[in-house]
Amino acid sequence: MAQEFVIEAFARGDQGRGASRRLRREERKIPAIIYGGKKDAVSISIWHNELKKALENEAFFSHVLTLELDGKKESVILKDLQRHPYKPLLSHADFLRVDKDHEIHVNVPLHFLNEESAPAIKLHGGVPLHQMNNVEVICLPQNLPEYIEVDMATVEMDQVVHLSDLHLPKGVRIAALLQGEDHDLPVVSIHLPRGSRADEVSGEEGEEGEEDKE
Repeated sequence: MAQEFVIEAFARGDQGRGASRRLRREERKIPAIIYGGKKDAVSISIWHNELKKALENEAFFSHVLTLELDGKKESVILKDLQRHPYKPLLSHADFLRVDKDHEIHVNVPLHFLNEESAPAIKLHGGVPLHQMNNVEVICLPQNLPEYIEVDMATVEMDQVVHLSDLHLPKGVRIAALLQGEDHDLPVVSIHLPRGSRADEVSGEEGEEGEEDKE
């Protein structure tokens, strides 16, 4: 069963920094905005701790959320989030309206599978080098994946997995690849760590070859 996130929202009339500070301090809420679609942008407030708790779940960032405002429900995605520069507090959130007939752009996390059991790592001492941990996808809301799997089981030593190598769910595209082959960026690779015994042996063999020539 698909996971569902419901956020309670309240209409907000007062604007400005002073009003936002009072909202955070006195009501334990944070200011936010809903925008997009064919409707006007609406200023709202939401419970700080409720949102903070929801953010602990990775899936929250790549799900279509249900936002309840004045007894009505809206389907949205979290588009932007601002945090306090040094305190563990949220300060503002942006929500984008979505509908089932229009594609959305969302950053989806990558889940790397079978790393520990991959022969290049388990048997040959390689270490994975992650170039990215999430990827921007384009799809209809109902096709939005919670994450994209990257199976490391067959990745060989010094092999590089690119965006074009990822297996995507039906109806999902990677935004970068639509910009051309130059944007087929590396996702992950496996290499021997620097200073490994294999590197040392290779170096020693090279030195011996030079000595033999002398």
